[in-house]
Amino acid sequence: MPRTSSEHFAAGEIITDMTKKEWKLGSPVGQGGFGCIYLADMNSSKSMGSDAPCVVKVEPSDNGPLFTELKFYQRAAKPEQIQKWIRTHKLKYLGVLKYWGSGQHDKNGKSYRFMIIDRFGSDFQKTYEANAKRFSRKTVLQLSLRILDILEYIHEHEYVHGDIKASNLLLSYKNPDQVYLVDYGLAYRYCPEGTHKEYKDDPKRCHDGTIEFTIIDTHNGVAPSKRGDLEIRGYCMIQWLSGHLPYRENIASFMDKCFPEKNKPDEIGKYTETVKLLDYVEKPLYQKLQDILLQGLKAIGSKDDGKLDLTVVENGSLKAKPVAKKRKKEAEQSVESSVEDMECSDKQTEEATQTRSKTRESRKNVPIYTPTRYF
Repeated sequence: MPRTSSEHFAAGEIITDMTKKEWKLGSPVGQGGFGCIYLADMNSSKSMGSDAPCVVKVEPSDNGPLFTELKFYQRAAKPEQIQKWIRTHKLKYLGVLKYWGSGQHDKNGKSYRFMIIDRFGSDFQKTYEANAKRFSRKTVLQLSLRILDILEYIHEHEYVHGDIKASNLLLSYKNPDQVYLVDYGLAYRYCPEGTHKEYKDDPKRCHDGTIEFTIIDTHNGVAPSKRGDLEIRGYCMIQWLSGHLPYRENIASFMDKCFPEKNKPDEIGKYTETVKLLDYVEKPLYQKLQDILLQGLKAIGSKDDGKLDLTVVENGSLKAKPVAKKRKKEAEQSVESSVEDMECSDKQTEEATQTRSKTRESRKNVPIYTPTRYF
């Protein structure tokens, strides 16, 4: 069934969620192929300003993309759940946007599904491209530590993300040193009611997610897993640090291709080897992976200080440059383009799933990463 697009709602329109709480819509800040995103705040007599704390994603009720994402947020992203996890795990924050409500809204004889979440800022893909597609080693390790916090949380709540990449990582609207993982349209409930799904090849699922970071399981149509999330994150680290992802036969030769200089990030190779040894249903030792990354920070004379320290390229080399004020301004200005990217990701996913694997080799015999875009 073809998906229908969402009509625009006027600023000031009131919608009511399932708990009977009223929300006022502000100006639209993004539109994709299937829906729109608006600024939002709890209903009051005050006019809606540009500093609204939330956004609402709206799609026609007969569309599917928002449904999967909504289920994840309802089950795993309630504010009290996130705050409890932050408190018990002694974190400064957790990069999962809070879910504030959802419901159905009727307009002009049509029904719409909506979801209200925290407002967000710019995505890391734009920052990565602005930095000549290179991040400093410290930035990559700091970012990876925070992603690992996120993955442990969603994995413990029975979900895997399945599509980790820079464009699905958004800066906080208020704090440019905080990053959030978004777009759970491909999220998979791998362990409903405590029962882990079995490893099973399914040609219909081949290449779900982003082709650039396709892993062996995905090539075989196997459902996403904790191991898969961690493996994809490893490839993201390598791309952000080296600027590319060449084809490789094994981890050692692959690291040589990505980092031909003597000063290789040994922690990334060790991380990749550790993840590769995990079984499909095995629970990762998240603290062990954290320790590997912390060793990397120590090796460059740094520590986990919570600062992303984004860098810019000058004269062909990476040079640290404080850009906190600039990043905050960019985050505010790029909300529109960021949310549009989130909405359009469903179309990209559909295009990716049309490609099918030509080989059916086992995990042991296939290179650690088999891109469909061969070099």
